[in-house]
Amino acid sequence: MNWQVERVLPIEAELGECPLWSTAEQVLWFVDILAPAIHRFDPKSGEHQVFPQHEEVGCIGLRREGGLVAAMRSGVWFLDAQGKPQRKVADNPGEASKSRFNDGRVDPFGRFWCGSLWEPQDRNGGKLCLLDKDLQLQVVDDDVQISNGVAFSPDRRWVYHSDTPNHVIWRYPLDPVSGEVGKREAFRRFSDGLMPDGAAVDAEGFYWSALFDGGRIVRIDPNTAEIVDEIPLPVRWPTMVAFGGEDLKTLYITSSRENRSEEELAQYPWSGSLLAVRMPVAGQPEPLFG
Repeated sequence: MNWQVERVLPIEAELGECPLWSTAEQVLWFVDILAPAIHRFDPKSGEHQVFPQHEEVGCIGLRREGGLVAAMRSGVWFLDAQGKPQRKVADNPGEASKSRFNDGRVDPFGRFWCGSLWEPQDRNGGKLCLLDKDLQLQVVDDDVQISNGVAFSPDRRWVYHSDTPNHVIWRYPLDPVSGEVGKREAFRRFSDGLMPDGAAVDAEGFYWSALFDGGRIVRIDPNTAEIVDEIPLPVRWPTMVAFGGEDLKTLYITSSRENRSEEELAQYPWSGSLLAVRMPVAGQPEPLFG
């Protein structure tokens, strides 16, 4: 397929992450973890708002009662509709001086999954956490270095989760009624050094993963774990994808320029920008927390 990748927002995010489409507002939310800031982009009007934050913000979700839920360095916070922190609802279960939340998403049961990374990167010190609707935070997995790629199958039976520097995508079985989480299994391991970063699952159940330092997005078959399609990108460091637009057939892609040399940025001048590409398949609407 002849993919037409566009630069829809020419910004220079240090570490763009967590694009999130609001079907109610018809806007895209995303974060720049290191700025730190939350962004709101209206693709129809072109309006772009930036809401600075008091600490690194790794991922966000939409709340049923309005506003956002955000996983930050110190813990999980509720924010209002203008991105202003209201209150902290859960502490970071790790060492906040050495770990911060990085990637996450609201699941079909109205819970907020948020994974952290271990900054020294000398061991698997990150955690995959789950905030339930009663605001109780549980650690689902503590054997992870950099948590990424949280996404859910359309039948509510699987949650996917990648560990980027360990080159693996895990998945955990879910009870489709209760949401109870089972024991993880390896979905796909990358033996070629590729690093799976943020991801989204389309309406057909295929997993779209941003390959950090790999310059492309790959579509992975949920039954065989084989790569069945890929989208080459004009950036080398894509971070995460989200389906959006009125028909959920626009794939938005965040990217990074963190710690890149002048030569690298000259070679990839769109680094840090928000990209988009039209898709032949629709995504899933993002669930609401609560």
